[in-house]
Amino acid sequence: MGIFIGGSVVEEIAGLIRLYKNGHVERLPAVPQVSTAYAPEPTVATRDVIICHSSVLWARVYAPRKPNPNNPPHRLLPVLLYFHGGGFCVGSPAWRCYHEFLSRLAAAVGCVVVSSSYRLAPEHRLPAAYEDGEAALTWLLGQQSGRAGPDREGFNWRSMCDFGRIFVAGDSAGAAIAYAVGGRDCVRGLILLQPFFGGETRTESELAGSPSKSVLSLAVSDCYWRMALPMECDRNHPWCNPMGPTAKEVTTRVPAAILVCVAELDILKDRNVEFCGSLRRAGKNVRLVTYEGVGHAFQILHNYHSSDVRTAEMLSDIKAFVNAAVPTN
Repeated sequence: MGIFIGGSVVEEIAGLIRLYKNGHVERLPAVPQVSTAYAPEPTVATRDVIICHSSVLWARVYAPRKPNPNNPPHRLLPVLLYFHGGGFCVGSPAWRCYHEFLSRLAAAVGCVVVSSSYRLAPEHRLPAAYEDGEAALTWLLGQQSGRAGPDREGFNWRSMCDFGRIFVAGDSAGAAIAYAVGGRDCVRGLILLQPFFGGETRTESELAGSPSKSVLSLAVSDCYWRMALPMECDRNHPWCNPMGPTAKEVTTRVPAAILVCVAELDILKDRNVEFCGSLRRAGKNVRLVTYEGVGHAFQILHNYHSSDVRTAEMLSDIKAFVNAAVPTN
């Protein structure tokens, strides 16, 4: 079957993706996709919206059905633009694990979440994902003019949004996208969950490896980068290593307030901590939180015995970070 599809397999991440020698890409249905009809949080409504027809960009929007009783009447809600993970090569806003997590996040934080798609590698190597992240943020800013118009089902999520409190967030590769696009003046803060950065020099946590439960080993990380980066680039390219020898100053593209969430058993832990140190030395207000006993993407995969507890802690940390921003209305 492999020979028929495209000859020999040159890159593979078990259960997720195969890249064949002739360039054919096969993505495997390891993670189920769900529609907006699936409502894990009954208090949260979801809609799929088109961002750009020409590039097939779309987003899934999550909005509380009723105002948070803890908020004053008529207060608009902060907006969180979110990018999913998957090593730039796999993933979708429709993946059930993201649908469940972001439904829960919208309910717990009391915010509108816009979960954006982006073009995937290796068909669309970087900087395609970063360009799509910029397009999604530009589109979101343009939604202010549509506040008064409900959608076809009578639900107007735009009318709930405080566009003066936009946060850009993501996990893993999505956190790298959030970092890349989050430097605009309109962005109140960044929320980076286990950001997927790399480099040619190995860190201690990378060399130590990860538990068998982890979805991100060093071999898997390297495979993602080989498929995501342009063919001529190594892992010190700024699109992979924001602290590398050819990168611009790490702080030039970020707002003053940043929340970075790190998993104790993640191979990316040391790189994430080093990243936060660079931001702090530049005077940025960085809150670094490490979640014990869990690995990469624990909040969506729930593959550790303490995943649920740590996810609840993460949601509480995100809520505190978002609420620390002074409302504009």
